Amino acid sequence: MRERFRVQLAYDGTDFSGSQYQPEQRTVQGELEKALAKIGWQGRRVYLAGRTDAGVHAAGQVAVFDLEWGHTEEELERALNAVLPPDIAAARIQRTRDDFQPRYDALSRVYQYRILSSPVRDPLQERYCWRVWPELDSHLMKKESRFLLGSHDFAALGTPHKPGGSTIREIMRARWYKNKNSLVFEIVGNAFLYHMVRRIVMALVKIGKHQQSADGIKDYLENPTGPPAQGLAPARGLTLVQVEYRD
Repeated sequence: MRERFRVQLAYDGTDFSGSQYQPEQRTVQGELEKALAKIGWQGRRVYLAGRTDAGVHAAGQVAVFDLEWGHTEEELERALNAVLPPDIAAARIQRTRDDFQPRYDALSRVYQYRILSSPVRDPLQERYCWRVWPELDSHLMKKESRFLLGSHDFAALGTPHKPGGSTIREIMRARWYKNKNSLVFEIVGNAFLYHMVRRIVMALVKIGKHQQSADGIKDYLENPTGPPAQGLAPARGLTLVQVEYRD
């Protein structure tokens, strides 16, 4: 009997053209589907909780697929990891209800963006962070990030995934914290617009460099139809950490 399985995926996004399937491109979804086919999956598409751009990483992407599997979830996890490429791992697999949809059932997504504060490159870290120097004014960046909290029109800081789609999003948490010589931005929202997190980080870095008004984020939110924020923080610093559900 065919059952629905939910899998938590971790991947290094460096060599992927994003998470969503694209013909003739290496994507997370495409590689997952190839691996599943090797263990008997005959479906057309798996479903992901959300899109990540080319170069963006994940520790907690969620996917679902339907499969006839007469063994345990642990055996399925071992079988799938045996055929996945080295830059993707199935961290957890569990049976779920037949109508579970990872995108529409999600309550929130947790992203982290990591900035390395160093005048010298670090080959062991730079695949997963943006190195910025001189050191940023983190106090100003923390202060400005508070304006992100709540429900706002983020049209000046992102693009809807579909033409004419809503640009209203709710942010539950937006904070900066230090981890050794890194500055980490954590943001939690019910959903995100295309390029929204990377555009927000770029705007905050400009504020931290004193290259932009200290009220920059506030201005973008109060004038969503005005000039959009310019520039994107590099994809390599961004990680989808977790997708949260009621269960």
